[in-house]
Amino acid sequence: MALREIIKLPDPRLRLVSKPVEKLDDALRALVADMFETMYAAPGIGLAAIQVGVPQRIVTLDLAKKDEPKNPQVVINPELVWSSEDRGIYEEGCLSIPEIYEEVERPSQVKVRFTDLDGKTHEVDANGLYATCLQHEIDHLNGTLFIDHLSKLKRDRIIKKFAKAAKRAEE
Repeated sequence: MALREIIKLPDPRLRLVSKPVEKLDDALRALVADMFETMYAAPGIGLAAIQVGVPQRIVTLDLAKKDEPKNPQVVINPELVWSSEDRGIYEEGCLSIPEIYEEVERPSQVKVRFTDLDGKTHEVDANGLYATCLQHEIDHLNGTLFIDHLSKLKRDRIIKKFAKAAKRAEE
């Protein structure tokens, strides 16, 4: 296992649409182990493979609170098969957009079909934080960031801040 660098805004790779995972092999298992290590160290509750520079449809999640045992979950090739008309608002943040937290409105319930590391297909009904997290991470796989759900003014301000910071870091 190894910590991987989390790519940050304005890195253009964050806008890539990730490709489906074709085969479940040792290289994939090693990537997933690295993703968990990276996510826990950050610390975060979800991480998409593209955030560590790998454009594949893989997500790691763990919504356990600090005082609870870890509950790692791997979601491969997720598909949003249903979302509710009801909407919910959660404050979201992103490991690729550090220290920015904004309220985002999304469907409050979703049904997601995905494959696990053993190749088994699952369908989960999610609500609350779980639904928000799944939608946030699936957005990453489609090249969408949580700031894309904000007003143009807020989004532009955040992008400008990160572009300026990246330019200073290069100099």
